Amino acid sequence: MMKRADGDAIVVEHLRVVRGKREVLPDLSVTVPTGQVVGLLGPSGGGKSTLMRAIVGVQQVRSGEVTVLGEPAGSPGLRHRVGYVTQAPSVYADLSVRHNLRYFAAVLGAAGGAVDRAIDAVDLTSHADAPVRTLSGGQRSRVSLAAALVGDPELLVLDEPTVGLDPVLRRDLWELFRRLAHNEGRTLLVSSHVMDEATRCDRLLLLREGEVFSDSTLPELLERTGAADAEQAFLALVDRAAGRQSSSPSTTSGDAS
Repeated sequence: MMKRADGDAIVVEHLRVVRGKREVLPDLSVTVPTGQVVGLLGPSGGGKSTLMRAIVGVQQVRSGEVTVLGEPAGSPGLRHRVGYVTQAPSVYADLSVRHNLRYFAAVLGAAGGAVDRAIDAVDLTSHADAPVRTLSGGQRSRVSLAAALVGDPELLVLDEPTVGLDPVLRRDLWELFRRLAHNEGRTLLVSSHVMDEATRCDRLLLLREGEVFSDSTLPELLERTGAADAEQAFLALVDRAAGRQSSSPSTTSGDAS
């Protein structure tokens, strides 16, 4: 059974990432508490995927530190403790669901019964022997999630797992996420650009242009902004930031460059 980490599952300190000529994350610091569903919300292109890649140790960083479950991100010791689901399904289309999971279980050295438990967790038992290529988009997303679960990870990093899914499938996946956190003690960092998914998270990180605008619960965010929902709150924070920038002293032509 999964071991439970103490304290914060993720600690990011002064993270700077440059891709090409663009500074995607200029100086980002944030923590993710253990045993919660934390939503990483914000518009596309704001740095969500880059941050997640840094957390799982596959993103080259310019400076800063990322600590995951007490170890530096990407450490060999985290291989079995962290599950990562990318936006695109990361399974083999010509294999069945079961054969995909058996392969990942063998790579991870997973305990006996892990494959069946993962299939059951994502509610794909009736499709276990179907080739992945015959499944719907939502079902393929659940196969990718099952592949991440087969290693019994303490931390799940999920990059837009509900994108393109119908409302029923989105609801079912979020119920699964909450069950994994609240019943099994796992930590989930889930990115999305759909603001109404904020209501399903224990905590929210609002990210825009590489900057964390807010780190709070939804009720705290709504109280702070006076907004009716997460989308209005996000826009209110953007407007406040724009107001601060416009009120700052401007550079005149006589100033040194």
